Amino acid sequence: MPELLLHYIWQNRIWNTFPQMTTEGQPILIHSVGQHNLNAGPDYAHAHITIGEQEWVGNVEIHINASDWYKHKHHLNPAYDSVILHVVCNADKDVYNSKGERITQCVLNYPKQQDYITQLLQQTKTIDTIYSVVKCSNLLLQHPDCITQGWRQTLMKFRLEKKYESIQRLLNITQNNWEEAFYISLTRNFGFSINSLPFELLAIQTPLTFLRKHRNSLFQLTAMLLGQTGLLNDNKPLTEEQKRLYKEYLFLQKKFNLVPIDPSLWKYSRTRPYNFPEVRVRQLAHLIYQSEFLFSQLMETQNLNKLNSLLQIQMNDATIYEQLNQPMMMSKNTIELLLINTIIPYQYAYNTAKQQNTNIVYSLLQSIAPENNSIIKQWKSIGQNVTSALDTQALLHLYQNYCQPNDCINCDVAYQIFQINTY
Repeated sequence: MPELLLHYIWQNRIWNTFPQMTTEGQPILIHSVGQHNLNAGPDYAHAHITIGEQEWVGNVEIHINASDWYKHKHHLNPAYDSVILHVVCNADKDVYNSKGERITQCVLNYPKQQDYITQLLQQTKTIDTIYSVVKCSNLLLQHPDCITQGWRQTLMKFRLEKKYESIQRLLNITQNNWEEAFYISLTRNFGFSINSLPFELLAIQTPLTFLRKHRNSLFQLTAMLLGQTGLLNDNKPLTEEQKRLYKEYLFLQKKFNLVPIDPSLWKYSRTRPYNFPEVRVRQLAHLIYQSEFLFSQLMETQNLNKLNSLLQIQMNDATIYEQLNQPMMMSKNTIELLLINTIIPYQYAYNTAKQQNTNIVYSLLQSIAPENNSIIKQWKSIGQNVTSALDTQALLHLYQNYCQPNDCINCDVAYQIFQINTY
């Protein structure tokens, strides 16, 4: 029997109607199986179990044979000292941790009818291929409701938590400066997927504190940011307007000891003119120029229309941009992507950190039109209904964090398919 199948039986509580006992005869009550650990260390973390009359919270390790504990050298690894239960099919050996303490073991009691197991293995060949993307796709066409609304809500929660972790890492780097962290994230997302890295480097090498010193001058903000892209230089012909910007940048570069990023990092292939780095940088400069307290306003605003207006560039004088033949106004789609990928995750993170209600972000996502990309098109092709950004974000998270890494054991869709295939 493959060990992954035992994991699946444990994870999805297929043993639920069967009594569980330790190898010494003590009853076991499993309140929570724990969280599946995909990294080094015990298989499941934060399990909640009562053994006899003693309640435990800790880690669970799973093997087919108890002796596998020694084959994997867990008895030498202090990371396994926190294991409260060793779940096995065959308790062929007592096991001890690195402190010499005996680990409680359980021979998992679950439905062992040969037909049940044989049918599962024959249908799937191996448990690790049962929930392949093709298999899921075919079954989802027949049973699109396998991706339940509850699972979508859970996926959205997971996605926001993951983004919160990324924001926390930025906060650590910026010494808990929310505005600086937000500026880096916002700038990165102005590059969207194709130029996100150089835009992030642009923000890191052009601190917000420098930009604020010239916030009242759109010309200087534009000169500083465009100069920092490395795209303004003497090695190529410049328009009169670019020459003026470059001259101003040289002054600002000397003033702040600025170092431009490598211009070769910028990508133009398969990029439409309105997504060119120069256009997006000018839009960013304009947004900083028109919004002195942008971060605080965005964090305090819970109305979608007001959020849209805060991100919409106010063109007081569009003459220069008409001359440059550049579309300075950000499209509705661009603003919505910035809302989805930057503003809403920061609202969630900020409210979480301040211990305030985060429910508003779900309402905002439900009010935004669904995204339209290649992954979402695939979900639509197999019968998935998408009506809002909450749906698309949930499905993106499902694809990126469960389908791509084949983490079927933790996927509710795989569990639904398992039920369909085996009952």
